Amino acid sequence: MDYREMGLIAGIEIHQQLDTREKLFCHCPTTLRDTAEHSGEFFRYLRATESEMGEIDRAAQEEMKRDRKFQYYTYDTTCLVENDEEPPALLNSEALDVCLTIAKMFSMTPIPQIHTMRKLVIDGSNTSGFQRTALIAINGSLPNGGKIETICLEEEAAQRVKDDIFSLDRLGIPLIEITTSPCMHTPEEVQQVAEYMGMVLRSTGKVKRGIGTIRQDVNISIKGGARVEIKGVQELELIAEVVKREVQRQKELLTIRDELNKRKADINLNEHKDVTDLFKNTKSTILKKAKRIYAQNLKGFAGLVGREIQPDRRLGSEISDYAKVCGVGGIFHTDELPAYGITAEEVDKVRKVLNAKEVDCIVLLAGSSDKQATCALNQVFNRAKSALKGIPEETRKMLEEGSTAYMRPLPGAARMYPETDVLPVLINDARWKGVKVPELLQIKAERFLKEYGIERNYAGQLASSEKLPLFERAIKEGIKPKLAAFTILSTSTELRREGIEIRNISDDAYLTVWHSVEKGKVAKEGIPDLLRLVASGSTVETAIQNLGPSISREEVESIVKKIISERSEFIQQRGKAALGPLMGVVMAEVRGSVDGKVVSEILKRELEKSLAAKTP
Repeated sequence: MDYREMGLIAGIEIHQQLDTREKLFCHCPTTLRDTAEHSGEFFRYLRATESEMGEIDRAAQEEMKRDRKFQYYTYDTTCLVENDEEPPALLNSEALDVCLTIAKMFSMTPIPQIHTMRKLVIDGSNTSGFQRTALIAINGSLPNGGKIETICLEEEAAQRVKDDIFSLDRLGIPLIEITTSPCMHTPEEVQQVAEYMGMVLRSTGKVKRGIGTIRQDVNISIKGGARVEIKGVQELELIAEVVKREVQRQKELLTIRDELNKRKADINLNEHKDVTDLFKNTKSTILKKAKRIYAQNLKGFAGLVGREIQPDRRLGSEISDYAKVCGVGGIFHTDELPAYGITAEEVDKVRKVLNAKEVDCIVLLAGSSDKQATCALNQVFNRAKSALKGIPEETRKMLEEGSTAYMRPLPGAARMYPETDVLPVLINDARWKGVKVPELLQIKAERFLKEYGIERNYAGQLASSEKLPLFERAIKEGIKPKLAAFTILSTSTELRREGIEIRNISDDAYLTVWHSVEKGKVAKEGIPDLLRLVASGSTVETAIQNLGPSISREEVESIVKKIISERSEFIQQRGKAALGPLMGVVMAEVRGSVDGKVVSEILKRELEKSLAAKTP
């Protein structure tokens, strides 16, 4: 597919949690908790508020159709600010400094006077019904010639536990939002730019790591299409696939639009029918439980509602997503019926009631109340009408493998209004000039390669590793770079694959182990055994005692001679090729108490002696 020919235009919004001591507008720690530890809970209903111009944001209006009751978990590490029962504190200065650092790394211009705004959010993720956000800098540059439009500092949303239950431990963690211009034209370019921006963020050493700490939103459109925002792409390697699938979706929807127009397709909301009585004796579990069932005729839509527009997604899926906003489980349509307990006879009856033709597609929707069914009917009508025009502008969520589903309409300007409880912050020349730019990770990797002789692949992995601060601390304390790098990247990985909880090993423990190796207290071959013991709760000193004291050279020679004597027949059969297998036997005997180079030297010498003595 020629994406440039198709007019692909894409931009990225990256949301990254900052690794600060306190939250953005209170003094609570930025620590995530196990929900089982929550110490309290409360409930809340959220309503949309009008902007300064008296308008209500369209995305908020859509959300209000759900009429939801939200439940929140509180902890001994959260406070009244998260509960929205106390005014916010001043903007976190540490978080602001991190944002200024990142802004300088992208060659941006800082905002001289930073004002906090309220961004309307009533999906339950904020107890207040809004998210606080502040514009920090504008006009940055990217390596592909594109631009960073803005950097904002905002509060992270509450973590969804299940359905409408949220946990407040995450709410308020400082979050940087970086928005690019629509400067990317291929799926691969979008992924490359996201990867570069992530590398810049990690270069500060002040961002949180792990699943859920960074999210990418991708804005995509093609020629003749519409801007669509895809939220919450967490896996970097999936970004290109998400873009490809969205292009496919828009392309297919445009093809469907053209076919609908060719058929002179139409939909009239007033022509829907209440068919509840037709399904009184149905075998469909969903329809049997419904209080109200409506049927809507989509004239000229036959065969197109069931047409695939993304892997495992159809136009019917799009229409169903809209109906689900009202709380229904989905829809049925005649492109897929009879099925799901609905018989061919029941389908024929509905067709007769609606006077539907073969070229028409009927949508069935069931609600637990008149209000819910009517809401869903209106949503079906709106999405079907949009299909006649092409592609609606909307916000979508990513599904597994990279396909997407409708979330809500794109928000408008009415979403933002000033925050009256937070004072503005001035950024003067002295503060901006005092911002120091850290070394980029890609440059750091090149330095590791040149200065320490670490191979390129390892150097790149090390620069991106969460244990980079540990490696740099080890170098300052005189540890051999290759020893530290091998332990971090290789030994730790092998232990993790064994099921060892290496998260239990502190940085200080790693350093103590390395210093013990450097001082000859334990051989480097003993590091895995030491770390296993430390991960299970032992101190490094106790672990060394359990492994036993270092073995002298004389003792090693004695062990080697004994093993050679016991395996003389094997040695005669294998000759010098016996060295490898015997090395494993000796190392198992000394249990990492001797350096492998010493063992290899002694074993090689004694093996040659044994072979020479047996030679006639």
